[in-house]
Amino acid sequence: MSIEPGGNGLITSRSEFHDALRAALADAANHGTRELWLCDNDYADWPLGERAVVESFAQWAASSRRLTVVARHFDDVARRHPRWVEWRRTWSHIVTCRTNNELPTGEFPTVLLASGTVSVRLSDTVHHRGRLAHDKGEELRCKEMIDAVLQRSEEAFPASVTGL
Repeated sequence: MSIEPGGNGLITSRSEFHDALRAALADAANHGTRELWLCDNDYADWPLGERAVVESFAQWAASSRRLTVVARHFDDVARRHPRWVEWRRTWSHIVTCRTNNELPTGEFPTVLLASGTVSVRLSDTVHHRGRLAHDKGEELRCKEMIDAVLQRSEEAFPASVTGL
């Protein structure tokens, strides 16, 4: 099953999760969503490094946007998603990366939220079970999850490393 931009649907596999993320980012770019939030333990299973995904980020970032990326750690992001990391360097003025190490393992939510447009949430990260939705109720649930993680987070993963 492939999830198209603008569609709703249950996510029941890894490939459907990836399709949902691609569709949500395309929706966010097409609708000019102002704020975008990503939340995951480490983004190891996200298609952030794919050319089409980075192109959706680039289209989305065109004007007056804000992206907040939250993770337990960003240790493997540069290695796994070099295209996204390069895009992020270019757009560092609109991207905030934060980390939260206080949540117990297994309690870190996996969510993409495009405010007022679309959300993708996995309720079971092991079996890739979740939902892509365009409704306000699901948006509110996702925002509450992200806010809970952000409350005890700190800045992390700088766009560039400066030295003396």
